[in-house]
Amino acid sequence: MEVTFSPHHKSSTSEANRTDYPAGQDPARWRVLIIVLVTVFMSLISVSIVNVALPSIQSGLGATDSDVQWVLSGYALTFGVVLVAAGRAGDLVGRGGIFLLGIAVYTISAAVAGFAPNAHSLNIARFVQGVGAGLLNPQGVGMIQQYFRGEERGRAFGYFGATVGIAVAIGPVLGGFLIKLGGPDHGWRLTMLVNAPIGLLAIILGLMWFPRPLFSRVRDAAGNKLGIFKALATLDPIGALILGAAVWCILFPFMDSTGSPAVWWLLLAGAVLIGVWVLWERHHKATGHPPMVDLNIFATSSFRNGTIIATLWFMGITSIWVLVALYFQNGLGYSALAAGSVGIPSALLNSITATIAGRKISRYGRMVVIIGMLTTIFGLIATVVFIWGTTHWGMNEWWLILSLAFIGLGQGAVVSPNQTLTLAQVPDNYAGSSGAVLQTGQRIGTAIGLAVITAIVFAMLQSTSGDWPVSIMTGFGVIIAVCLVSLSFGFADQRASRS
Repeated sequence: MEVTFSPHHKSSTSEANRTDYPAGQDPARWRVLIIVLVTVFMSLISVSIVNVALPSIQSGLGATDSDVQWVLSGYALTFGVVLVAAGRAGDLVGRGGIFLLGIAVYTISAAVAGFAPNAHSLNIARFVQGVGAGLLNPQGVGMIQQYFRGEERGRAFGYFGATVGIAVAIGPVLGGFLIKLGGPDHGWRLTMLVNAPIGLLAIILGLMWFPRPLFSRVRDAAGNKLGIFKALATLDPIGALILGAAVWCILFPFMDSTGSPAVWWLLLAGAVLIGVWVLWERHHKATGHPPMVDLNIFATSSFRNGTIIATLWFMGITSIWVLVALYFQNGLGYSALAAGSVGIPSALLNSITATIAGRKISRYGRMVVIIGMLTTIFGLIATVVFIWGTTHWGMNEWWLILSLAFIGLGQGAVVSPNQTLTLAQVPDNYAGSSGAVLQTGQRIGTAIGLAVITAIVFAMLQSTSGDWPVSIMTGFGVIIAVCLVSLSFGFADQRASRS
């Protein structure tokens, strides 16, 4: 089913997002992709390094458990809140300019975090860093949509996925090395500061290679430049505030460490605000203004199903490496570095598969994603069997590298290919905001999944008097169940594409 868009939507495309070349033929497209991939690498390295650095941060700053939790949660919260508004801003005034602004904010805040004198200052810097990540991420997706077409777009998203896999593999090892180099008190500072040279490189390349202009004025349907107030109305600040508040209300309960039951009322508030936002967007569009997200896009089965698939998939899959780390460190007594090394083959296979899947997605469509999901689920089931085997059959725990490798093999054919298919029918003038909707779903899924699945594992630990194998297997069982639900939507979209 195709989406229909009102004529005035054409005016919502920034001049900075247009080129003199036919779609998919701009000679700058591969240079643009290099900058996007360098930045993605930087942001993901940062996430995986911080996970390894948390104990060092706690000892180095004398931080509380709550302080340490907010090093992760604060970043994730602001990241998720600004995604859609940032995506729409890039659609309207120029993705390249907003992208570079996001890198600058991200890089400067990372440097500030590296020199933070206390936990409070560190968390403020991490909040700001999340804003920077939220600014730049939708632009990267939007620029791939803007500059690439057909089979090349699938290849570009495949390289995107390969970069994710490499960053995930390198991050924990690099983090362990930097912490060893700087010592327990200062090593964590190096994990923050390592982003500075990468961010500076990305900014230099962007200034050299991004097509001009980086920014442009918002224009009406007749091509006339809009004044500041009309331009702001086009940006839809009210819609941005409502949606940002809704996302905050949904994410915060899963990231809060107080344990207060009252915080869960925010989920109801978030649901109400989502309803208010939908009503506002319809009103905004009816009064002649382009909405932040044209809700008609949800009538497209590929976008609707793809967003649901991504949300559910991230709800399950992002907890895998948390459980593996818990099992190897707390259950088996291995070091953090050893626990991190278990996932290296999986991450490398992820990157290889992502590249291959990106080249095949235009030919085989949703079936690529389904095969990837089935492979991942097989790896998850095999992991449960191997954990059982270590307890009852005397198997060596390092056999888990094999089952986890299947997870990586499948993962590479799921995330980036699903992104390609989900955004395939999205028009360029809504590429940033629609991509941000997809990413917001991923962030919400990640937050819910991590909170719920780890809570289940720790509840099982308590009820079984510290039986780590049983508790971890239970956690993996929940992941399998969620992934199976996601798979069902994959089959539903496959059927819809044939009708």
